[in-house]
Amino acid sequence: MFRLNGIHLRHNKNTADMPPVRMSVPQKVVMQMSMHIGAPAVPCVKVGDEVKVGQLIGENGAGLCSPVYSSVSGKVKKIEEMVALNGAHIQAVVIESDGEQAVCESVKPPVVENREQFLEAVKASGIVGLGGAGFPTYVKLSADVSKIDTIVVNGAECEPYITSDTRTMIDDADGVAEGIALLMKYLEVNRVVIGIEKNKPKCISAMKKAIASLAGVEIKSLPSVYPQGGEKVLVYHTLGRVIKEGALPLDCGVVVINCTTVAAIAKYVKTGMPLVEKCVTVDGSAVAEPKNIIAPIGTPAKDVFEFCGGFKAEPTKILLGGPMMGVPLSDIGAPITKQTNALIALDKKDAVVPKSTACIKCGKCAATCPFGLSPCDISAAMKAGDMEALEKLKVNVCMECGCCAYICPAKKDIVQNHKIAKARLRKYQMAKKEEKKNG
Repeated sequence: MFRLNGIHLRHNKNTADMPPVRMSVPQKVVMQMSMHIGAPAVPCVKVGDEVKVGQLIGENGAGLCSPVYSSVSGKVKKIEEMVALNGAHIQAVVIESDGEQAVCESVKPPVVENREQFLEAVKASGIVGLGGAGFPTYVKLSADVSKIDTIVVNGAECEPYITSDTRTMIDDADGVAEGIALLMKYLEVNRVVIGIEKNKPKCISAMKKAIASLAGVEIKSLPSVYPQGGEKVLVYHTLGRVIKEGALPLDCGVVVINCTTVAAIAKYVKTGMPLVEKCVTVDGSAVAEPKNIIAPIGTPAKDVFEFCGGFKAEPTKILLGGPMMGVPLSDIGAPITKQTNALIALDKKDAVVPKSTACIKCGKCAATCPFGLSPCDISAAMKAGDMEALEKLKVNVCMECGCCAYICPAKKDIVQNHKIAKARLRKYQMAKKEEKKNG
């Protein structure tokens, strides 16, 4: 069951009216070989190599993958193993910049005259879901076109603080429209719905103007409710379709794609420059000069904050992403990635973790869940080790949006509990499946 209520947050869109500023070239970039869902890319350069902007440095590995390109010109200083934010050990190519930003000779517009060439271009671009998910875009667009009747462009951007998608829709509305036209042509889809929260009137206005000549494209003004940008929530609120447990948007005849991802596709087809930079919102109570910036992928977070005037207060918590679903950053030297849309630094007042008290069974967590789950019952089932109950309570449907934890008066660690419950249930289901297979 889906609901329109969700939760109403302080949006804190402080940088919504700030066009992005291109930051100075960092002294070095750290190019992770895994900035996407799937297998990591394989380094195709060696220490000492001279590289240029847009040069391939990580080629597709086995299976689901996305290539990595140098975001600066300079010299490869080392190829090292590092620990990603999800705890995985991955390789990274460290490049010392020469400050010249010389562009690689191989950067030129691809030939795109049919669907196969379009998909190959998207694959070669290195573009992944730029709303934060990081799923290789070419895979999503490689679906059987006969199953698709609608494309939903995600312009909701419902997380507090983040305005990078907002700036895309305002500053590059024509790019979004060009990307939509490409998708409609090569996916053979005649209907596109752009979902934008109604608290972004400038985005709605800019996009209406940009798509005026595109038949079959409409804008859906959505309630300003979190988590409006969640894929399943967005499809329901734009089209009224329910994506069932374990299903994909494709099963409902839909492809969902982020607005900045769409603009990036258009840019690559037009210029041949692969994904080497990102618009990042830098904000939070500890940041001296909040702003939107365009930064080379791989830039250390430390350099980004310094470009924004450093800190006006000691940061108690730094997040890669928004305050609801962002990942805490323990090392300020960690690089921004393809998926990074925000760096949020909060002072002690905003980052203090409230003390958890006993659950009072008020039911607010269930009332605000966009999927109608019951966190109280899930918590009880997890404590009891009742895997069958967790299955029935659909804990695996949880998108970890944080609505329940935000609204909880007892400040319980609900999202963490759900993550643990989901992991235990998956292990249980795998064991049961293996047992059944072995008779």
